[in-house]
Parts: sequence; C-alpha cells; structure tokens
Amino acid sequence: MNSSGLASAGAPRASGAPIRAGAAQGFTISVAAFFPILAIVSLAPAVPSIVHHFAGDPHADTLVPLMVTAPGMMIALCSPLVGWAADRFGRRKMLLVATLVYGFLGIAPLVLDSLQAIFASRFGIGLTEAVILTVTNTLIGDYFTPRQRRKWLTVQGVIGPVFSISVIALSGVLTEYSWRGSFFIYFVAFAVFAAMLVCLYEPTVKVGARGEETANAVHTRFPWPTALACCAVTLFTAVLYYVFIVQGGLAFETIGVHSSSRLGVLIAIAATGVPIGALTFGWLSGRWPIRHLIALYLALFGIGMLGIGFASNEIEMTAFAWLQQVGAGMTVVSLIYWLTSLLPAEHRGRGTGMWVCAFFAGQFVSPLVFGAFAALGGGIPHAFIGMGVLGIAGAVVALMIRGSLGPKTGV
Repeated sequence: MNSSGLASAGAPRASGAPIRAGAAQGFTISVAAFFPILAIVSLAPAVPSIVHHFAGDPHADTLVPLMVTAPGMMIALCSPLVGWAADRFGRRKMLLVATLVYGFLGIAPLVLDSLQAIFASRFGIGLTEAVILTVTNTLIGDYFTPRQRRKWLTVQGVIGPVFSISVIALSGVLTEYSWRGSFFIYFVAFAVFAAMLVCLYEPTVKVGARGEETANAVHTRFPWPTALACCAVTLFTAVLYYVFIVQGGLAFETIGVHSSSRLGVLIAIAATGVPIGALTFGWLSGRWPIRHLIALYLALFGIGMLGIGFASNEIEMTAFAWLQQVGAGMTVVSLIYWLTSLLPAEHRGRGTGMWVCAFFAGQFVSPLVFGAFAALGGGIPHAFIGMGVLGIAGAVVALMIRGSLGPKTGV
C-alpha cells in the first residue's frame, strides 16, 4: 500500500510533492462503486416480505417492486448535473457527503412505517448513487495512470459479482427475521465513509498547454463530439447488457424450467462468466485497440443471445448465457477505461456523468427494444435472436470504424 495516499485529506504535502494514489484509494473506490448495485440486489430477496407486510396498502404491489428500480431512474436523470458539479466544485467533498447521506437514507426504513416514506427514501438513495457512481469513476481517471486504471477496473469487475452474491445471500438471511432486515446492510456505508475520510484526497488536474497543475480549473472547451460518441456507444451497449438481466428467467421458462430454485442455480452458473469477462478485459486491454474490446463484448452478447434464442435445453441455454455474461463482465470496465482515456481531466466529471446517464437510460430502453422484437417475431426466443443479430451488427461496425474509438492500446 502506498502510505502517501493516507497522508492527507485534500491537498499536496508540505514538500510540494503531490500525493500518489495507491492500494488504499483503489480499494476504497472499488468498494464504493458497488453501492449502486447494492441498492438493487439487497432488496431482491426482500420484495415478497415487504409486499406482505404492507398488504393493507392498495399500492403495495406496484410501489414495492418500483423501490428496486427507482434509484436507477434518479441516477439517469441526475448524473449529468452531478458530473458538471464535480468538475466545477471538486470531487472529494461531494463523494463524502453523498456516501454519508446514502448510509442514513439506506437505514431509514428501519424506523419508517409508511410505504410512501420508504419509497421516497429510495429516490433519495438514487440521487446519492448518481454522485457516488459518477465521482468514483471520475477518480479512477484522476488518481491513476492508464495502466493502473486497467488494474483497478479489473478489480471492480471481479469483486462486483462476489459482493452481489454475498449481499443477496445476507439479505435473504436477514429478511427471514424481519421484513426490515435487508436494510441493515446499508450500515456498511458508514465504514466506507470512514475509509474515504482517511484515504481519499482532492486530485489536482493538469490543464493548459504548459501542463501546470491547478485545482479543477477549466481551460479548454468541453469535447462534445467525443463525449456524445461515447454516450451513443454506451446506450447501444446498455440496451444489450440488460437483456439477460431482465429477460433471462423468461428465456429459461420457454424451454420448461419453471422451478425457482432450479432457475436460480442456472442463472448463478451463467453469472460466473462476469468475473471471467473482467479478467479478460484486464488481460487484453493493454494489448488490443479499444475498438477490438468493444467489438469482442458485442460479439459475445450477439453469439450468446443467438444461442439462447435457438437453445432447446437448459444445458445449451446456460452455456450461451454464460458466454454473453462474459461479454457483460467486459462491458462496464471497457467503457469506463475508454471514457477516462479520451476525456481531458478537467472535463472528466462532466463526461462521466453523461456516460452514467446513457448507461442507465439503456436500462429503460432495453425492455422496449426487446418487446418490439418479441412482437415482430412472435415470442421470447425470437426476441433473443433479434437482439443477438443487433449485437453482431454492432461488433462489425466497431471493427469497421478505424481510428475513431480512441487510443490503439492501453498505455
């Protein structure tokens, strides 16, 4: 661990040498970046218990499931503004405040008795997540060199699935004792806040022709063409990324898998492809041009979904689901690495906010596109085939656009 990363909470040392980020910063950011996922997976096992507890509320069947996805809507709406604020006012204080508020809002349902009040707290969670997701990904670019970014993005991609499985299991156990049980998990935010307070510092941003260091100054125009190109690719990718997450269970039902426990096992097997994808990114990102990485994960999506659409038994479907999950494991880390490599440091927050908006917008667009394919083709398998063709087409386009997708290799 680089001890200098623990030496200060916001400014260069007295000697004038800037603080160098190390393992303390990398692990703290990697754990904090999981919070937006925690908000979804922690509630997944608890939804039936919460619905049962509020059975007397006529809106429970609608509001409780929406509690799971409501934060995502706030992330999509607020992230661009958050990114602008991070560039204008700095990263560290925003992240600290957001993490602390995230913790209090997360545990609020332990004392709230109104379903409407709990639902409102979830919107607040989404706002804090917009800050956390935008700023942590911005700091990955601010703190680390391209080679170090690849390392820490790979770490995020590997530990994310491990955290998800652990949180789902813990939430299930806690929910056995009380419908409020899953909300105890949010106490972890206070521990992460303490780690941030000690480890994270406000980065300096190199700008201008002479490369002088200033604190978050802006001397260049915002690179709109670059940012919009990244957002367009991200939106297209996210539409494919969320297909199996949302529709995977329905796909297995079409081949006769109706047992919830069996379905859980098969989806868990497929999900082991996610960390494999993250490790694949870590291995290839220093060797391949970014357009090859994008083409690869789109091809994996495409082949995987085509296979799911044509599968006739659970072994075939699980194998192809695993393949597209490898693509999913490459997706977020590849896109963040691409974005942070292209954007000037003084505009990285704003660009990252736009990227987060595009990715979470894909969460809402994906079911609409999938539904359109299902209506045209006549069912779930045909929709997977249509989305698979879309993925393959995207991979071909990524390979054809030479020289337009950023640096040829990692540095």
